[in-house]
Amino acid sequence: MVITVFICTNITAQDKGLEIAKAADKVDLGFGSYAVDLKMILKNANGQESTREIDSKILEVAGDGDKSLITFENPRDVKGTAMLTFSHKVDSDDQWLFLPSIKRVKRISSSNKSGPFMGSELSYEDLGSQEVEKYTYKYIEESTLNGAKIAVVERFPVDAKSGYSKHVAYYNLDKSYRLEKVEYYDRKGALLKTMKHLNYKQFKDKYWRAGELYVVNHQSDKETRLVFSNFNFEAPISEEDFTQNSLKRAN
Repeated sequence: MVITVFICTNITAQDKGLEIAKAADKVDLGFGSYAVDLKMILKNANGQESTREIDSKILEVAGDGDKSLITFENPRDVKGTAMLTFSHKVDSDDQWLFLPSIKRVKRISSSNKSGPFMGSELSYEDLGSQEVEKYTYKYIEESTLNGAKIAVVERFPVDAKSGYSKHVAYYNLDKSYRLEKVEYYDRKGALLKTMKHLNYKQFKDKYWRAGELYVVNHQSDKETRLVFSNFNFEAPISEEDFTQNSLKRAN
């Protein structure tokens, strides 16, 4: 008796997009935690710049999204402002903002997460970890970018309150699926902004981290640059660093 095995090689664009997103997520698992310093450089439509200095801590959470705490150190008018984010795979992220001027912790509602964070071109929504489950996907094409092989994938937010109708993400297939840039489209489907991931470095022979994020808002002509330095994957970070009380202790 002859047994014939048929192998189906057809894969939908949705399945292929999801596979790429899962692969990108998998290669970054296990980093644990790290601290990093960064400068936030804001440029308005007239080209005027202002700079802020920030401390950041990230904690990987098994089975859920990451936790993050960012604290503004300079200039004086924003010093002590702190943002705590609990990302989630499915549910809306939990976020709290400490404002030293009123010495209060303010919870950010899910309906306000599309708003700008501290005058930057980043929204509160952008501050959460980009978990696979937050989107549905559609593979578009394989392309090249700066000589690297790139997979172009559309991501559609599952959250109905998202400020975006979709992202177009560019995954580097030559470098562990790291993101090279993401284009963000507003709720009306118009291109809102582009974020480029620049100056990558690899840590622990595995984990890629961008040295700079460059965001340009195509509708307002404003720009935001985040320049990272002093990545420390050995920093003493624990769950206790990510509580509402820690927002106040960070000052």
